[in-house]
Amino acid sequence: MNILLVEDDPVLKNGITHALQKNGYKLTSTDSGNYALQLLDVEDFDLIILDLGLPDIDGMQVLRNLRHQKIALPVLILTARDDLNDRIEGIKQGADDYLTKPFDLGELEARIHALIRRCYAGFNTHIQVGQLSLDTQNHEITANNQLITISARETALLEMLILNSGKVVCKDRISQRLAASGEALADNAIEVAIHRLRKRLEPYQAIIRTVRGLGYLLEEETNGG
Repeated sequence: MNILLVEDDPVLKNGITHALQKNGYKLTSTDSGNYALQLLDVEDFDLIILDLGLPDIDGMQVLRNLRHQKIALPVLILTARDDLNDRIEGIKQGADDYLTKPFDLGELEARIHALIRRCYAGFNTHIQVGQLSLDTQNHEITANNQLITISARETALLEMLILNSGKVVCKDRISQRLAASGEALADNAIEVAIHRLRKRLEPYQAIIRTVRGLGYLLEEETNGG
């Protein structure tokens, strides 16, 4: 999952980034609401964590702009504003959840998991593609109830493809996700990982298609192949 964190407190921003990257998320962070809107024009994100008290424009205005542009990404507001009217206004403007500071990182992660389930898994904790099943809470992938043992990089890639099953995932987005661990990527790292996954998935009625010039798409294999 690729998360955009919009937060102007450097200590809090670093803490959230470290905690979520440790759990396999890709994080891009900024303290500018205007820059966040620019990032959304050029990069695909799966979820936004949005502070309201930003130094340039108010986070509520960022949210309004998102919804005005019909950007339907889930938004978790993270703010020191704990007034009931602020929470109501945030929900009315299109926020999906609202967490006030101070907060526990464990609660933040739990709310992120809930939003992922709600928006990408139809309220289920498991996403099924062919015989593959992704547990969105534990980041585990199984086939026929057996845990698939693949490398961390391949797991991250396969999780990304399952979460976006039926949709093309561009190569740039995959590169950003695989580089989240800080490990250097060889020029052909994505192609090698895709090749290995294709071999691994052959028995499980799930295939990875190459969409030339765009990226890759995971879908359930039909009888026609």
